[in-house]
Amino acid sequence: MADTKFNNTALLVIDMQNDFILDDGLMRVDGGKAIVPNVIKAVEIARQHGILVVWVVREHDPQGRDVELFRRHLYSTGTVGPTSKGSPGAELVDGLEIKEGDYKVVKMRFSAFFATHLNSFLRTAGIDSLVIVGVQTPNCIRQTVFDAVELDYKSITIIVDATAAATPEIHAANIFDMKNVGIAALSLQEWSKADW
Repeated sequence: MADTKFNNTALLVIDMQNDFILDDGLMRVDGGKAIVPNVIKAVEIARQHGILVVWVVREHDPQGRDVELFRRHLYSTGTVGPTSKGSPGAELVDGLEIKEGDYKVVKMRFSAFFATHLNSFLRTAGIDSLVIVGVQTPNCIRQTVFDAVELDYKSITIIVDATAAATPEIHAANIFDMKNVGIAALSLQEWSKADW
């Protein structure tokens, strides 16, 4: 049964795609595979409480015309670049799926807010609180968090054991930085028992 007190909250699931998570992923994040069970559980908890689930993914032009300049070399003629639209690498990792009532946002840069309609969609839906899971902490997670701070979201929570970076040290340092701007950093267990 959905809990109406969570109607103003959205769970952002960021970049949980094969190219970032699988061992043979073209942009594999070393800590990504380990967090998959916790991300799955976070999505289940969100759905149980009626929290809007927003899937934030990269889906690039197969020729790389919409990727950052520093990544364009990965899209050479005859190869499938990371998270190319329609490729297996762009698909969500096994165990995660978009369901009816969820929402999907395609981004081309680190932040889920940059050059997307995410902020407009969330505000129209009455969302003022965000919970964030996924990869990778120093890039897409951090940039999304800092943009959410700049956009004055009332509450921003990172689930620390459902986010990951290349190393635990990089992850911890970025969580520390985000906590310094007022972000709540909770474990999945703490978040699942929280009474916001």
